[in-house]
Amino acid sequence: MANGSGARPLRVLVAGGGIAGQALAFWLTRGGHGVTVVERFPALRATGAQVDLRGQGIEAVERMGLLDAVRGKLVDEAGVAFVDACGRARATIMANTSGQGRQTLTSEYEIMRGDLVRILHDASKDDTEYLFGVSMDAFEQDEQKVVAHFSDGSSAEFDLLVGADGQGSRIRQAILPEGFDPYWRVGIHMAYWFIPRIASDTNVRDTYMVPGGRQIMRRSHNPSETQVYFVMREESEEASVIHREPVERQREFWASRFRDAGWQTARFIDGMQTSPFFYSQEIVQVRTDTWSKGRVVLVGDAAHCASPYSGMGISGGLVGAYVLAGEINRHPGDLPTALARYDSVLRPFVDETQGEVNPRLLRLGMPMTQRAIDAFLAATALACFLHVPDLAARFSKEDRGGSWQLPENPAPISAV
Repeated sequence: MANGSGARPLRVLVAGGGIAGQALAFWLTRGGHGVTVVERFPALRATGAQVDLRGQGIEAVERMGLLDAVRGKLVDEAGVAFVDACGRARATIMANTSGQGRQTLTSEYEIMRGDLVRILHDASKDDTEYLFGVSMDAFEQDEQKVVAHFSDGSSAEFDLLVGADGQGSRIRQAILPEGFDPYWRVGIHMAYWFIPRIASDTNVRDTYMVPGGRQIMRRSHNPSETQVYFVMREESEEASVIHREPVERQREFWASRFRDAGWQTARFIDGMQTSPFFYSQEIVQVRTDTWSKGRVVLVGDAAHCASPYSGMGISGGLVGAYVLAGEINRHPGDLPTALARYDSVLRPFVDETQGEVNPRLLRLGMPMTQRAIDAFLAATALACFLHVPDLAARFSKEDRGGSWQLPENPAPISAV
């Protein structure tokens, strides 16, 4: 598709082949631009745990023409149960499937990250150059171009470099002032992995609270696998650095923190040792005053990670890619204007989604004492008995992204 502005098509390098990077490639190629995506992993990184779509993220996928593909891969998760040490559900909040109002703790659109990555790749691969097993090690820029240097020793020139390289973005580090810390921390850490599913693992996610500000979640995404999440409140130096340690050390750390937790903890820790997938992270938000410098711009978690507790991490990446591509497609001959508008248009949405994360409320859901846990469970059970969560979701006027509206389509879907 020609971009229709009279400006020549841009040569765009996207560093990172995840959700935001692939969504951006989808829209930019439909705007007539040449896009190369470099991904340091040797193949499509279609791994990860369960994610969800909410609010504007659902609309962004629908505008891509991919909502039916997403529906075909949805995880069957009916709701969230808060259980006691015997595994008995004390309170259950079901997903809001009415099509109106706000999603609850479980979205109507729950999907495995790998499935969403594959859907985006299938939609973008015919028009995008993908380079796997290659990373961008360095770059320099001037007013006319960006020169990227790759791990295989090659170099190439582009009109624009996009950092879609996640929460720990190296490109973000290169364009922000030295010593600037982009992370807003909430004092919470998380690890998750897969174990074999057993008969008692239902399609309702179990949440179990443990004294000491700890929490265990169990959810099952297919007939043979179950996901396990260990979450804890801790602000120690050991907790902050463990995520950069070897995986074996990470497993030892998490096992030591939860071994006395009860419920099905022994099963979960045993399964951790042989799990084909294990990930440990600190819960943070990425907050910066700017998302671009010259011909370099950030998108997705590299720009504005909202944290898993926002419920809008995946949706935020899809929306950010949508807005960035739209401004580039509308102003291909004036990148400073395109990047400035990207910031001004998207910033209110990001502020809204990041503001949904309230550390005080998070701490209420991770009590330190058994007495506080019992009080939480009693209050939640009463609220569910009175249908408060269901009514609040159905009659809410907006989802977690607030009233912010998606701009017009970045490019016609029919122009492929």
